[in-house]
Amino acid sequence: MSVAEIRNLTVKYGEFTALRDFSVDVPEGCVGLLGPNGAGKTTLLKTLLGFVLPARGGGTLFGHDIKRDGRLIRQKIGLMPEQDCHIPGMTAVMFVAFAGELAGMPKDFAVSRAHEVLEYCGLGEARYRNVETYSTGMKQRIKLAQALVHGPKLLLLDEPTNGLDPQGREEMLELVRSVSHGKGVNVLVSSHLLKDIERTCDEVIVVAKGALVEQGRIETLKQLTATPLDVELLTPSEAFAGRILAKGGRIVRQESYNYRVVMPGDDAVQMSRLVFEAAVESGVQLRGVVLAQRSLEDAFLEAVHG
Repeated sequence: MSVAEIRNLTVKYGEFTALRDFSVDVPEGCVGLLGPNGAGKTTLLKTLLGFVLPARGGGTLFGHDIKRDGRLIRQKIGLMPEQDCHIPGMTAVMFVAFAGELAGMPKDFAVSRAHEVLEYCGLGEARYRNVETYSTGMKQRIKLAQALVHGPKLLLLDEPTNGLDPQGREEMLELVRSVSHGKGVNVLVSSHLLKDIERTCDEVIVVAKGALVEQGRIETLKQLTATPLDVELLTPSEAFAGRILAKGGRIVRQESYNYRVVMPGDDAVQMSRLVFEAAVESGVQLRGVVLAQRSLEDAFLEAVHG
């Protein structure tokens, strides 16, 4: 099932076109919205929320029209924006409860939920501190807490690890993974960091220059059309490369003692056997042979640059 269905969406800022004839179905689960800076990711999130009206086209989110039903949509969505959104002078409990009230929750229930989500986000001991005294990592966590307080059906996370140190980044990614895979909340993670997307998401939508360039499950995008093998030798060997060529294979890439080779045929066992024979015949020690897989970065660069 689809969380959102977008058709022929064009969004402009004056003469500048941020999204051009953009169509996509956003599936349930944890989905990465991936693209370089300026690709149109944040504009898409703002349009889904009803903050920006499209010049042409449209779509639905949970069956609600994104051009007409902004208030209903925002009640079902939690937004963690890229920029800080705290209100100075408020404690964490006050701020998160206020976000709940803005979503339509009764005050007492909003306060109760604020305590729950602050504890879940690791801010239980700091809940009575003013939010402007928080560190960068704590401010990111409270942005997540205010997005969760009203029990949304969909979370929109815009660069959730922005400004975090390595430990803070790992903790935030674990939280995102916990929300999407442990709590059953649909999540759309907008980021230009491929490792963040790969750690948290099951599917990815790739945007470049305001257009959809690729979509699919991450493991599918990482598959190679051919069936190369990644071979590790003890030492580099010209003789090994020669034997691979003699057996009808080719070397796609070599980095020191690591080789990516393509052998004739489509049976992995037979291809591996040819690699073993090449190693024996060239007198080199073979340390490993595995089916090759491209990285998400390779898939991303192919999609963006064609």
